Amino acid sequence: MFETLTYDESTLAPRLRDLSIPQDPATRRDWLRTAITLIDLTTLNGYDTPDRVHTLVEKAQEPLPGDRSLTVAAICVYPARVPDALGTPIPVATVSAGFPSGQIPVEPQLEVARQNIAQGATEIDMVINRTHALLDRWQDVQDEVAAFRGVCGDSAHLKVILETGELGTAQRVYRAAWASMAGGADFIKTSTGKASENATLEKGLVMLDAIRDYQAHSGRAVGFKPAGGIRSADDALRWMALVRDTLGPEWITPARFRIGASSLLDVLVAELTH
Repeated sequence: MFETLTYDESTLAPRLRDLSIPQDPATRRDWLRTAITLIDLTTLNGYDTPDRVHTLVEKAQEPLPGDRSLTVAAICVYPARVPDALGTPIPVATVSAGFPSGQIPVEPQLEVARQNIAQGATEIDMVINRTHALLDRWQDVQDEVAAFRGVCGDSAHLKVILETGELGTAQRVYRAAWASMAGGADFIKTSTGKASENATLEKGLVMLDAIRDYQAHSGRAVGFKPAGGIRSADDALRWMALVRDTLGPEWITPARFRIGASSLLDVLVAELTH
């Protein structure tokens, strides 16, 4: 099946040239407030401690100081830090599948995911094994995603990271997206944030086209998450515009669209408050 999937990347450049973000100050402010609610507020550092995660949780609950009407979409941490992130209504996500390399055997990672879900994590961000993708072993990609889908069941959403910067061609990104969605992904995600090339609008657009085409084929809507290198307010707004233009305004909701970020929130808050 996957070998028959083709993608015409000649359409990318003109569509990206037509991308526009709000210039009206009031509309821009509304978009920035919405962007806050789409963020998976993330810390994935070797020096993370319980206190660092507790500070992140406090920020997640009131990201815009003095306005308790907004929260971020989720808090994302390493598996060992999941217990430190619990205790609020905000979903807790954790990374798995040998993040970020994808080069660790699957079975131990499935057990880690089981433990994190038992602790209270409600979102698992797995990363595909790029060896399978680079060798066009698409059924293997689908099968590994399906294994995590089985662990997540109805207890946790499954977000599948393609690491698009390491996949090379647009067609390979397109097929990786299809294999991940066919395996049961609730979201597909661009990047780990740990590669030399992270989220780019070009490869993000390929993934959005795959989501559109897969929904037409299967009837199932899959969410989208760009992550890695999204640092400015304009970056966030461009991603929102790209999703809106490709999939429709109904996709601009945490149920279907997330932005993975660590420093972006501070930038959005600074613009909104100053």
